Amino acid sequence: MASRPGRRRAVALAAVLALSAGTGACTRAAEPGIAATPSGPVTERRLAPGVGYQESVHRGPAGPVRIAVLRIAPDARARITGAHGANMAVTQTVRQAARRAGALAAVNASYFDIKGGKAFSGYPGDPVGLYVEDGRVLSEARDDGAALLLGRRDGRLWARITQVATPGRVTAADGTERRLDGVDRVAGRLRPCRGTDRDRLEAEGRSWREDPRTGLCADPDEIVEFTPSWGVDTPQGRRGSVEALLDADGTVRRLRSPAGGPVPKDGRTLYGTGEGADWLREHAGPGTVPSLAMPLTDLSGTDLTAGVETAVGGGRRLLDGGRVALGPRDLAATDRPPRTLAGVTADGSVLLVTVDGRDPGASEGATLSEAAGLLRSLGAVDGINLDGGGSTTMVVDGELRNRPREAVGDPVGERRVATVLAVLPG
Repeated sequence: MASRPGRRRAVALAAVLALSAGTGACTRAAEPGIAATPSGPVTERRLAPGVGYQESVHRGPAGPVRIAVLRIAPDARARITGAHGANMAVTQTVRQAARRAGALAAVNASYFDIKGGKAFSGYPGDPVGLYVEDGRVLSEARDDGAALLLGRRDGRLWARITQVATPGRVTAADGTERRLDGVDRVAGRLRPCRGTDRDRLEAEGRSWREDPRTGLCADPDEIVEFTPSWGVDTPQGRRGSVEALLDADGTVRRLRSPAGGPVPKDGRTLYGTGEGADWLREHAGPGTVPSLAMPLTDLSGTDLTAGVETAVGGGRRLLDGGRVALGPRDLAATDRPPRTLAGVTADGSVLLVTVDGRDPGASEGATLSEAAGLLRSLGAVDGINLDGGGSTTMVVDGELRNRPREAVGDPVGERRVATVLAVLPG
């Protein structure tokens, strides 16, 4: 990778981007912030027509900040797709995922049920929040989270960042409908325990209880779909749970109780607990063909499903129409972990950005406010914070390009993650 000591072009470009992106934005998020102009040499590479990669160091309020940026133009000879491990229950490093996918480059993507976490379910590859791969919803949306949506329209890359819901429904052959609560996750666990899931449970008169240690809510009455992508046996259920086993054409072949066991090859299961188990016994007996739907909608209910090939839920929405979208509490936050960010520019280009941290004197990380300002200086009008911390990883041409760390003082090392965003040739 060639380093270009002549910085005038990069400096001029950064200045133009900062000025053009700053119109109408929240000045509190930008002052002080990470400087738009690099403080040292800029390393650049063209990965494919319309796909550029850049590394640079910038001055931040706490010290230097090392960033890496993938920029994918709408007419690039490339596509962006989600990728996961051998199945949805296990993890892999970003380099492993990139190699398996044949990617030009890749970054870590969604939050996930990290092993050792307070709310760990036993399945470290389980994404937390929305995850769509090849047009298939493999993890439902978090009620309070924004998401990056990707697809192709008229032969060009299309991207959008917005709040997304997944109002799943299962409809029996007799026309009776019920909520489909989730996909490829442990039934009964609502994570996080806030947002519209809590409102929904109360409105439906259903019980919920919050575990103050983990922040989870327990919903005893659920139906969760398990797909072949889950890849391992479904969790062993309690007495009274039931699981409908569907074949490739969607016909229920049998019920097993308690729930738990293999997912039929080329089929799926409906895993019921409490009232959900009762519903399956009454409406999804052997020989019936229930209809399943898990659409993507915005918060107004508008269907977004058509054309979405890949979607990744994130944490905070950073930019919305060029304005910083953070609330007062997030604007005031002072922690500076490593971060992985995604942005969409006015011309529809997608930015995938890593910000190194936990490396005193070399890269200090970024607050949420600083991350929003950084994306804006790169030209983004919409932006989202993806998983970060020890997960933040940038891989280009099979090579680890950033310096991920679990903690200050730890050696550089890749964390195994659940999902990645991979830039593929073509």
